[in-house]
Amino acid sequence: MADKYLKKWEPFRELVTLRDEMDSIFESFFGDYPVMREGFWAPVIDISENNGTIEVKAEIPGMNKDDIKISVRDNRLSITGERKQESETKDKKFHRIERFYGKFSRNIRLPADVDADKVKATYKDGILNISLPKPESMKTKEIEVE
Repeated sequence: MADKYLKKWEPFRELVTLRDEMDSIFESFFGDYPVMREGFWAPVIDISENNGTIEVKAEIPGMNKDDIKISVRDNRLSITGERKQESETKDKKFHRIERFYGKFSRNIRLPADVDADKVKATYKDGILNISLPKPESMKTKEIEVE
């Protein structure tokens, strides 16, 4: 009769629960950091500000600049694209594949308004640099005391 109330211990279920709890802690601390999933990945980014311009750097190695799309709308920057895996695999035997392939997307809330008409982007050596100037009305103006 007591066996009816015993539950089988499943250690892997507890590990999944622990991982979910840890993911929740990291999400609340770091915000919307991208989670890598099979067939979907997201580039890591740095955001800084210098002289009234927000600068975003994204690591996107192994891409052609024409395969990267950037848009700005309502204080949100969107970077999307797709990195394709090598199509020629004849006579190859892979022992390990760690690079991410497939579509990617990053949607970032910008820390301030930007002038979308003056946004510039360059891509070199796997690094995407985006320069997002603030509108003149948002820039700090020094007032001389008379």
